[in-house]
Amino acid sequence: MNHDQTWMQLALQEARKGIGRTSPNPPVGAVIVKNDILLGTGWHQKAGMPHAEREAMADCVARHGAEALRGATAYVSLEPCSTHGRTPPCVQGLIEAGITRVVYACEDPNPHHAGRADVLLEAAAITVQKGVMQEEAENILRPFAKVQRTGLPWVMAKIAMSLDGRITRPEGEGQWLTSEDSRRDVQHLRSEVDLIMTSGETVRRDLPSLTIREPDLLRGREQPWRLVLTHQPESLPSRAPLFVDDHRHRTLVRGGDMENILREMVRDHGVLSVMVEAGGKLVAEMAKRNLLDECVIYLAPMITGGLPAMAGMNALDLSMKEAEWSRIGDDVRLRALVRKD
Repeated sequence: MNHDQTWMQLALQEARKGIGRTSPNPPVGAVIVKNDILLGTGWHQKAGMPHAEREAMADCVARHGAEALRGATAYVSLEPCSTHGRTPPCVQGLIEAGITRVVYACEDPNPHHAGRADVLLEAAAITVQKGVMQEEAENILRPFAKVQRTGLPWVMAKIAMSLDGRITRPEGEGQWLTSEDSRRDVQHLRSEVDLIMTSGETVRRDLPSLTIREPDLLRGREQPWRLVLTHQPESLPSRAPLFVDDHRHRTLVRGGDMENILREMVRDHGVLSVMVEAGGKLVAEMAKRNLLDECVIYLAPMITGGLPAMAGMNALDLSMKEAEWSRIGDDVRLRALVRKD
């Protein structure tokens, strides 16, 4: 790696801290460097709070004083914002601080903003370089970019299944297929998203909570929204955890066209990312409608003969790419993108 890549890698590490926390804003990280010395780091922690560039500059000022910013380089995982929203534009803050070079990974996915920072920064005699570790940054920004491009959130399907592709065990054997370690890993997946979607059938059968239960993962964020899709809301059990726990105000019930409901979640609740935790019928239907972007599949070492993981699907309905395999205890996890072509 060259020096720019090294420092951008650190900015990307900062950005990853914000995944699942910043909706409807993107997760962004920044670092301030001068004479190859790290002066400050920062990440956008929540919508309405300072952006990553201002957090990094504030960290620098706290450690070294405001004068240290003059002549420094800012490394940012996303093009600095150039418009005034709930917070002032970061471009103006960089200019006022005396930053003389800005390196960012990728342009703003919003076409109305893309490239505007370059014009303003260069007009202030600030050197701009973009595209450093662009692919890595774009991976972090996938949900935000999809919303900007389509108005739909990034949708991940989580599936736990047996070796014979089943999601239930014989009656009397308990509900869990995968190990405790795999279920703990699911907690981390939930912390990456803004909303967890399930079906009315799953609520009636399993009475799930669909919450983040690890305090470290919850720090600085609310529980994800929980969305129940059903055409028979009157049949849902009123005492299900989703409707009576401390987070019941973040439970939504909807029926109708899936795509329209997802657009509503973006528009009215600022959702960027969704995880589907449901039975095979809902996952298969979303796959058929081309609404899935990613799958995380936990494969347990057992054969159960239960309900199929993808009811109504055939082998040609869903293929994946960029597969990442890992072992969690006795289970195997696959995380991959859904092939859209």
